[in-house]
Amino acid sequence: MQTRRVAFMSMIVLMACVGSAGAQTSGGTGACPPLETRAPNAPDQRPAFPGQTRACAIQSNVAFDVVVLATGLEQPWAVEPLPGGDLLVTEKPGRMRIVSARGDLGQPIAGVPAVDARGQGGLLDVALSPNFAADRTIYWSYAEPRRGGNGTAVARAVLSPDRRSLDQVRVIFRAIPTYDGTMHYGSRLTFGSDGTLYVTTGERSDTPMRQYAQRLDSHLGKILGINPDGSAPADNPFVGQPNALPEIWTLGHRNIQAAAFDPEGRFWVVEHGARGGDELNLIEKGKNYGWPLVAYGEEYSGRPFASAVTARPGFEQPVYYWDPVIAPSGAQFYTGDAFPAWRGSLFIGNLEDKRLVRIVLVNNRVTGEEHLLADRGQRVRDVRQGAGGELYIVTDERNGELWKIVPRQ
Repeated sequence: MQTRRVAFMSMIVLMACVGSAGAQTSGGTGACPPLETRAPNAPDQRPAFPGQTRACAIQSNVAFDVVVLATGLEQPWAVEPLPGGDLLVTEKPGRMRIVSARGDLGQPIAGVPAVDARGQGGLLDVALSPNFAADRTIYWSYAEPRRGGNGTAVARAVLSPDRRSLDQVRVIFRAIPTYDGTMHYGSRLTFGSDGTLYVTTGERSDTPMRQYAQRLDSHLGKILGINPDGSAPADNPFVGQPNALPEIWTLGHRNIQAAAFDPEGRFWVVEHGARGGDELNLIEKGKNYGWPLVAYGEEYSGRPFASAVTARPGFEQPVYYWDPVIAPSGAQFYTGDAFPAWRGSLFIGNLEDKRLVRIVLVNNRVTGEEHLLADRGQRVRDVRQGAGGELYIVTDERNGELWKIVPRQ
């Protein structure tokens, strides 16, 4: 095991809003300096309510150490704590491994189906069955190679007793339509308290594909609710509606790579926007979250979105948005005892600025934002809480790392 303990260094710079443009685009009330002080990508857009963007800069002053449990991971995408302290990790090229609690890197687990690892594709998220201790079942999402292209798929299997292979591998869900592209697969897997598996997808990015985020005959740009066997629950919101796929839970999403339930059981996702449009959304059954008809930000070219506005009747507003973006991936509400000051916070991976984002929510509104681990200089892909309240992080690098965040001794 390679262990490296690094004392926490605060990277926050508190700056006042400068000029009228900064004041106008700030979502705050002016009572505190925002964390974000860079010029927005879409300076003419205005938040729908105070605090919807550019929240107050906060500083928890928590002292912690970063333990590098493992290195040499190739673009790890997800980390899932196992009973007993070991970690299950996916790597984008198509490998799944177990890293021991001491940091020993296991061999790739046999039985993982082929993936299309071009672009943003590959082996993506992994989740344990709610009854994993008894059934040893795991679920994972991946970009599945298909005739005519590829698509997001979800498979399940039983982890062998020696944890070296997958048995009874079965694909339980395939997003349609198939598309010959390499972008926006989603995808996070999150079990609800009732055992429903929620699957997030992307709309495949390219302009002709964006329409599918609003179409009920497509799984693209959606949150989907499925039973553990892949069937659609009878109470899903569009079951029985003509020309609607029964798995759909919500629609109008661009590319969701972060999803988590809060301690009260509410479902939150953080999705990639284009330039200036990353969103934190509180998910409600059957609702429409707008893309590509309602969106903040602009095209990567710098041009406005065609036919899009920031608000429209019948579409949900994000609880919060980032302009400029953070490129969010991975999410965890902190409920542990190791860091009492962080309890209730939402942690989000930040690929763009290479750090960990901490959000404080009060009454479903963001009241503060803190950025951590900026000194590490690595893209944070996923963050998960361990049984002892520690945080585990994987970094999206060719020589990716697995970190354990613990209180400073």
